[in-house]
Amino acid sequence: MPAAPPPLAHVVLVEPEIHWNTGNAGRSCLALGAQLHLVAPLGFSLDEREVRRAGLDYWEWVQPRLWPGWNEFEGALPGLGEPFFFSAEAERSFWDVAFPASPVLIFGRESVGLSAALRERYRDRLLRLPMLDARARSLNLSTSVAVALYEVLRQRGLGVLES
Repeated sequence: MPAAPPPLAHVVLVEPEIHWNTGNAGRSCLALGAQLHLVAPLGFSLDEREVRRAGLDYWEWVQPRLWPGWNEFEGALPGLGEPFFFSAEAERSFWDVAFPASPVLIFGRESVGLSAALRERYRDRLLRLPMLDARARSLNLSTSVAVALYEVLRQRGLGVLES
């Protein structure tokens, strides 16, 4: 059996709070061949009953990697690829980045985003999604994941895929 192709990207949700957003991000990862990583604590349960209740009928194929906390994930980060941290407070647009072969796209909690400590430690790796009206403050987490993944896909020249 041939080896599975490497993922398009690694998507990391740090302490996600809302299962619908995580489910939608997982659907985008599944659709585009990205690996989803969830860094605890999670604001919801991933037991089978709760996943079924949330309508995540595709979840078994997403196969997210669960991490007990940021420290454990950060220790594995160098082996995954080059990290990019998404924040509404970042100055650099994600359009200004040529994503490498193995990007690690890291997103924070729905309510507060990435912690101040992470934003400070990785300030040279912070990216934002452009918004024309600042009153919107930020985009939904799952929307942000999808936009970032499709930009990686576009840069790889994979914009036309067979269904």
